[in-house]
Parts: sequence; C-alpha cells; structure tokens
Amino acid sequence: MPLHDDPAFHAFWRERLYSTLTTFRPDGTPHVVPVCATYDPATHTARVVTRGGSRKARNVAAAGPEGTRVALCQLDRARWATLEGRAVVRTDPALIADAEERHESRYGRRPRPNPERVLLEIAVDRTMGRY
Repeated sequence: MPLHDDPAFHAFWRERLYSTLTTFRPDGTPHVVPVCATYDPATHTARVVTRGGSRKARNVAAAGPEGTRVALCQLDRARWATLEGRAVVRTDPALIADAEERHESRYGRRPRPNPERVLLEIAVDRTMGRY
C-alpha cells in the first residue's frame, strides 16, 4: 500500500487514541503491546517512547543498527489505520525530548520521567486503513 496523503488519515493519527505496536521476538513470534505513538506525515516518521529494557525495545535492538520491521496500528470502532516500517532504537537525548514533546501535544500530558527512556523511531514506508 502507498503512503497516505489524505488529510483525514493524518487527522486520525492526531486524535487522542492509543495504538498497538507489533515487534518480533528473537524466536520470530510476534509481541503486540499497547502504546502511545505519534506520526509525522511530513517525514513519514512514527515515534514511540519507552523504557530501554522493555521487550519491544529489546526486540528492535536485537535486530542491530539497521532495525527491524514493525507495525503500528490504531483503531476506534470501525475506523483503523496501520503504519508499517523499519524501527530503530534512538538514545539521543534531543531526539527523546522531541518525541516527548510530540507525545504531550497529542495526548495532553508529558510521559513520566524515566532515566531509562529510549525512542523507537519508525521510518514508515507502508500505510493502510479505513478511517
């Protein structure tokens, strides 16, 4: 599927909704967890802040510096949208602070302070949905 240029798709990703993130464990089995996420359609980048020791962060880190494919999906009744792409773990404090600000903008609150925080940065290359 192509990247959506539809303003309604972008608006859906600005609503205060939660998502699920699917990563893959080293044995290849899927790991699906609820997350708060943001999406920047201008750069085709999705962001999830999390604890560095979380299973999702470890799954992405285990893939190495080139990252791994993930799926980020949100739904609201019959409306849904999925972003797919390659995720990498970022530890740069400036990138994490930017992601926290984006989180606050979307969800109305800043994530709780966490010295173990990392950023899962997803280079989105496929989108789909019914919104």
